[in-house]
Amino acid sequence: MKSRRLAIRHPRKKEPVVWVIDSDQWPRACLRAELIENGDDAYGFITISDALESLSQATSLKPELIVLELRGQNLTSELLEALRNLQVPIVALGGNVELNDPLVQQQQWHAVLKRPVSLGNIAEVVQKILSNATR
Repeated sequence: MKSRRLAIRHPRKKEPVVWVIDSDQWPRACLRAELIENGDDAYGFITISDALESLSQATSLKPELIVLELRGQNLTSELLEALRNLQVPIVALGGNVELNDPLVQQQQWHAVLKRPVSLGNIAEVVQKILSNATR
């Protein structure tokens, strides 16, 4: 008699999709891990263009929230408009240089966090925004 393996799956609530866009690998990976621990479905991208391309090729789901590290993004008004067109909250992370950029200051961010900021603080802001969105 052949033995069969059965996979038992428990239905889970849909995890919120969060994009983490950061040109630095370790901060991106660590924040993704923190968000996954909190029950989010976190995708990591190096650039805004990478994230948008992934969505257009259906290799990632549309996010419910975006965490965008401004450093290293070569921001243009076209890229920022493409993000705005997703109509999801965006949490911007940056230092003085990035946050004082006129292009950045013109934007309507859902939240702006100035470096240095801990992963825990970022994750806390993300969870607060997501929980307010589901009410």
